[in-house]
Order: sequence, then C-alpha cells, then structure tokens
Amino acid sequence: MGFGSYDESEQQNQELSTDSDDVEGVAVHENDHDGELTFESQASTDDLVDQLKAIKSDRDD
Repeated sequence: MGFGSYDESEQQNQELSTDSDDVEGVAVHENDHDGELTFESQASTDDLVDQLKAIKSDRDD
C-alpha cells in the first residue's frame, strides 16, 4: 500500500452512532472564576522590561 491509501474492507460495515442519548455534553462554565488575581513583585518595571528584551533576543538567536 502506498502513502495515504487505506484498506477499503476496514471502511465497510462501520456503524455510526448518532444516538443523542449516549452523548455527554461539556460544561464549559462549570469552573468559572469571578475573583481577581493580584501579585506583588520586588522587580521594577524597568527590570521586567529588560528581562522581556532578553527573552525576546534569546528567541531570535
């Protein structure tokens, strides 16, 4: 068999399940968070910008 080919016998007699009673949904809002996130850092804004520049220059190399 070549690349991308398939055995047609594997494609025959396959039953597709379309019974909606067996399908479970996903609760996308089950773990929503309504709080806030805060953190404190001892680094100054200039220090953080310098770190970001270093990260970006390392990625470019």
